[in-house]
Amino acid sequence: MRIQFKKRLKLFIEDPHYPLLENHSLHGEWRKFRSINITGNYRALYRYISDDVAEFFIIDTHNNLYE
Repeated sequence: MRIQFKKRLKLFIEDPHYPLLENHSLHGEWRKFRSINITGNYRALYRYISDDVAEFFIIDTHNNLYE
C-alpha cells in the first residue's frame, strides 16, 4: 500500500485532478476533506490547509471510511 500511495502522491503533486485519482469532495462527517483513489478499494483523505498545501489525513478502505 505504501508503494501505491507514493505513486498516487506523485500524480497528485503533478496534477491533483489527474483522472486516475478520481479526486472529489466528501459529504457528511468527512465534508471538510477530499478523497483520492489509491487502489480499487483504498482511498486517501486529505484537506487543503492553504492554497498550495494539502494535508493527508487517513488511508483506509472505502467500506471502513464510508460506513
